[in-house]
Amino acid sequence: MASILVKEVPALGVRTPRGMVNMTALDPSVGSSLRALLERGPGALATLAARAAEAAESYVLSPAEFRFRPLVPEPSKFLCLGLNYVAHASEATYETPRHPVVFTRVPSSLLAHGEPLVVPTCSNQLDYEAELAVVVGRPGRNIPRERALEWVAGYTLFNDGSIRDYQKRTPQWTVGKNFDGTGPLGPELVTPDELPEGARGLRIQMRVGGELLQDANTSDMIFDVATVIADLSEAMTLQPGDVIAMGTPSGVGAARTPPRYLRAGDVCEVSIERLGALTNPVADAVPARAGASRTHEQPAALAAK
Repeated sequence: MASILVKEVPALGVRTPRGMVNMTALDPSVGSSLRALLERGPGALATLAARAAEAAESYVLSPAEFRFRPLVPEPSKFLCLGLNYVAHASEATYETPRHPVVFTRVPSSLLAHGEPLVVPTCSNQLDYEAELAVVVGRPGRNIPRERALEWVAGYTLFNDGSIRDYQKRTPQWTVGKNFDGTGPLGPELVTPDELPEGARGLRIQMRVGGELLQDANTSDMIFDVATVIADLSEAMTLQPGDVIAMGTPSGVGAARTPPRYLRAGDVCEVSIERLGALTNPVADAVPARAGASRTHEQPAALAAK
């Protein structure tokens, strides 16, 4: 399942052996929101997948006919874990946490597969972080750990782009983790039946310009998916379409000597075994023009158009 744009119109797509099927065109009642689809109940994804397999060829899109949106463009909650791999906690000079370290992402920070990660005008310390992301499939509060995986709609990839100097200004990381255009999410949702239980045992990597900079396994996470869902649901009701990013392994740019921050012209590729790859070029930002409808910074390549 993917959130896509077809002739700049939002739609939902399902990947099949024949290609991406435009499910919104096939049945307009499907809508274009993955979050709204999940709210229909746990059978909604399976029903769409079955229909996509039987769709007429006229609904199959060529790669040139669509582009991706962030998988969940406007989640009600986007919760991120910090320091969830022992080696990363060590390289960041933190003690191994005894409980999940949680911060939030806002929707304006998210971007799609293929869109440019933006180096802001106020900092040159944009860093990469390859992560597994969990998409919640149904509402739940006080979810028992032994049943927590029943609340997972599927998994995807995330790059927790971080502006390190802003992140480290205070003990609270929120600002440095929420610059516009720094959080690629997607490209597609992979359902739990296609993966090992809890998405454990999968190789997770980050390449920048083809250079392998992060290389670990999801079994190395300190807190696994079930534990995190149970822990978070003690505090808040999880809703369909909520996203939980499970933290990054060691090898981030800030911990290297010298630091390896992202620069315009770089290309980031997050890959997780059996989930595919999330690829984004890196571009410098320029301030939006006076009077423009977009008030935030945008990639220089877009601003020049």
